[in-house]
Amino acid sequence: MAGMRFTRLFRFVTLPELEARSPDRVSLAMIDLSTEFAGLKLRNPVITASGTFGYGEEFCDLIDLNRLGGLVVKGLSVAPMRGASPPRLHETAAGMLNAIGLQNVGVERFVSEKLPLLRRYDTAIFANVFGQTPEDYVRVVEVLNRAQGLAGYEINISCPNVKRGGIVYGSDPAATHEVVKAIKQVASRPVIVKLSPNVTDIVVIARAAEDAGADALSLINTLLGMSIDTETGSPRLGNLTGGLSGPAIKPVALRMVYQVARGVRIPVIGIGGIRTAEDALEFLIAGARAIEIGTANFLDPAAAVKIIDGLNAFCQRKGIQRLQSVVGSLKS
Repeated sequence: MAGMRFTRLFRFVTLPELEARSPDRVSLAMIDLSTEFAGLKLRNPVITASGTFGYGEEFCDLIDLNRLGGLVVKGLSVAPMRGASPPRLHETAAGMLNAIGLQNVGVERFVSEKLPLLRRYDTAIFANVFGQTPEDYVRVVEVLNRAQGLAGYEINISCPNVKRGGIVYGSDPAATHEVVKAIKQVASRPVIVKLSPNVTDIVVIARAAEDAGADALSLINTLLGMSIDTETGSPRLGNLTGGLSGPAIKPVALRMVYQVARGVRIPVIGIGGIRTAEDALEFLIAGARAIEIGTANFLDPAAAVKIIDGLNAFCQRKGIQRLQSVVGSLKS
């Protein structure tokens, strides 16, 4: 009898029962990670960044692409490009330098050879576009317009404009406005402009893109850097300089996302050194509607999926039903 009384008084309580009793927890089934921007709705705000996820096919046997909010394929040009001379990568103390040189198969081959596989997945596919003249950008977008299975275009303006003496589109408001306006006149899908951090005032560039009709902005692209082998006195990259990415640039990226999100009316996607769910949450709190995972994909192909799981866990722990409620919630 004593044992029966003990059992009745101290029966085991299951985890679902504990969740139901706690006002600070919500079940995973109740959590909404979805986000909306530029007329698109994604199942979650986690997107893999251009140049770090190949054409998607390289990762399809490693993770479930359907878990992602979206993926951005590597940059596409009018014609195939061989890229820069090796060495192309160098690990830094807290990140990575790369000088790939925008190697790609060209937009026509992408549409015929790469895109059919991506259409099998229920994930937003974004094509990254670059060129050396506004006409180059327009030609790539016109080819993509005829293809099925894309959600939108991410425009890389960290490229030199050969018509204007090599000035980088993303460092000059007038050049930014020119190329974005030309693209918007032909694009049949949302246009996301990817901003360079190698500028004096990124908000000025952001507003130029917005004024030209951009539907959203993604930032930041890599910071320009270099490294030298002291034994040989030679640069560690074949291209001399390269783009710095990874955890080292996160504080800079976070600051710029915060500034731009408050300086424009269109949505912002945060990029730069995001490795964990906590990193992702910092960008959301700073004002980003979504985030892109870049260098972390090299360290762990499942990084994006783990971040999604971490966002779910955060919402469950904090009793948050809709993740987007934290966007722009930074306390002053």
